[in-house]
Amino acid sequence: MNTSVRPLLRPSRLAPGARVAVVAPSGPVSEERLEAGLDVLRGWDLDPVVAPHALGRHEEFDYLAGADAVRAADLQGAWCDPSVDAVLCARGGYGAQRMVDLLDWEAMRAAGPKVFVGFSDITVLHQAFAARLGLATLHGPAAAGVDFGKSVRAQEHLKATLFAPETVRVIPSGGTAMVPGRARGVTLGGCLSMLTSDLGTPHAPPGARGGLVLIEDVGEQPYRIDRMLTQLLRTGWLDGVAGIVLGSWTSCGPYDAVRAVLVDRLGGLGVPVAEEFGFGHREGALTIPFGVRAELDADAGRLTLDEPALR
Repeated sequence: MNTSVRPLLRPSRLAPGARVAVVAPSGPVSEERLEAGLDVLRGWDLDPVVAPHALGRHEEFDYLAGADAVRAADLQGAWCDPSVDAVLCARGGYGAQRMVDLLDWEAMRAAGPKVFVGFSDITVLHQAFAARLGLATLHGPAAAGVDFGKSVRAQEHLKATLFAPETVRVIPSGGTAMVPGRARGVTLGGCLSMLTSDLGTPHAPPGARGGLVLIEDVGEQPYRIDRMLTQLLRTGWLDGVAGIVLGSWTSCGPYDAVRAVLVDRLGGLGVPVAEEFGFGHREGALTIPFGVRAELDADAGRLTLDEPALR
């Protein structure tokens, strides 16, 4: 039987002047988008530093931002730098699975807790940080993401979470209830395709019992979403889940078709399910902490954190 998901250690909030490192653990980064994101961070009175190989390219595989060892070294170097207060991922894409096992987790644990932000492929690292460091992390916009440099909603919600997290303990999505009701649990999840591909690895949680699972994806057709949800169901990963929060399904086909799959696969679990919750691969994506206890009100489309995301 899977043990229940437990709350994790929350890192400290940021203050004006804090140094934040921007790293590229997965796919290659657009220099133009990176500069736009850095401008936003500087506008918040942060001191962003770019990892040495953040704009790198793999010699053979153009979908990677450099060799696995180099990307791992950038992340570990940023995390272990005592002058760095937070590590922000420049983008997702693909590649975190290839480098996550190259990280020196003992050294990173010794460096102490810090803020970690990212989404999409970074789901793999969210799970690793939870498993290896016992650390709560932020599922939030990529610093060099397509929309971050121009989306005021995404910027303001991330900024509030970083600097004044008590002001965003209540996260109203404007979404609706696929299955009505309320549920309490610890938040976890991320990109659906990454959750399923991470099953069976040393960093994947054994299950979501007692948890509030947040899932979303991009560019996956309904039959593939069906296949991935079915895998989660067949493995028992969703056994005992307290509630489910569904984010964006951009470029996944007509939402009616996607929704039919979600209802079919998740509607029979007997737990509240909120849909169109406003996080993930979409403009104006909300920042949601993983590893914190919260209450889901599916009818109101609202997630209320027991404590602020950061201390």
